[in-house]
Amino acid sequence: MVENLSKSSIAPDDCRLGSLSIFFPCYNEVENLSSLTQKAVEVAASITNDYEIIIVDDGSSDATGELADELAQEYDGVIAIHHEKNKGYGAALQSGFRAATKEFVFYTDGDGQFDISHLTEILPLIETADIVSCYRKNRQDNFLRKVNAFGWGIFVRLMLGLWLRDIDCAFKLYKRSIFDEIQMHSSGALIDAEILTRAKRRGYKIVQCPVAHLPRIYGESTGANISVILRAFKEIFKLRNSIIKDG
Repeated sequence: MVENLSKSSIAPDDCRLGSLSIFFPCYNEVENLSSLTQKAVEVAASITNDYEIIIVDDGSSDATGELADELAQEYDGVIAIHHEKNKGYGAALQSGFRAATKEFVFYTDGDGQFDISHLTEILPLIETADIVSCYRKNRQDNFLRKVNAFGWGIFVRLMLGLWLRDIDCAFKLYKRSIFDEIQMHSSGALIDAEILTRAKRRGYKIVQCPVAHLPRIYGESTGANISVILRAFKEIFKLRNSIIKDG
């Protein structure tokens, strides 16, 4: 089941979660990581006393890994996970979801293109849903990337029958128990589509709402790399066959 909501339809609430995992996958995000981690700690502490912040370093070639370890030493509740080599976006998300131990799990990317404080605005939705999947409002990417994303989104929806807006938006809140029930195989950019498709087919309720998107200030995105795109096309046919086989 999928439901679309606007920010105005979310009732004001002092919703506080019992426990919360926040994680962000990072690849060469040394310039963004400190501020993002500090903000994540502040936001998590405003929501619950029982939280963990997980930094997933996906084999970065800069000092992201070293900084992640320093932040884990500096802040209580911060954990650093490392891939020895770069495994891909999907593998990084898998590591984050599998490491999460709390009742609810939220993830966003390590590139600083979302204000993590908006998490507090979507909390009321998780009381009546299993997944809150946001979509980018006023997407702050260049024209070519927007065109590529539009075409890819249509292709994914047609291939998987997943009629959601902005499937790959990295601002999502889940009930962690979902990951005890569904499989995750995608190691590349198709990971969000896989999780949402499998969850929808199992009857989990997905709600959508907008979230502000910010320009990238530091670092470079790897999402438009030709190797990433080719890998995603290869994975989607495997995923479609796997989902059909699983019923």
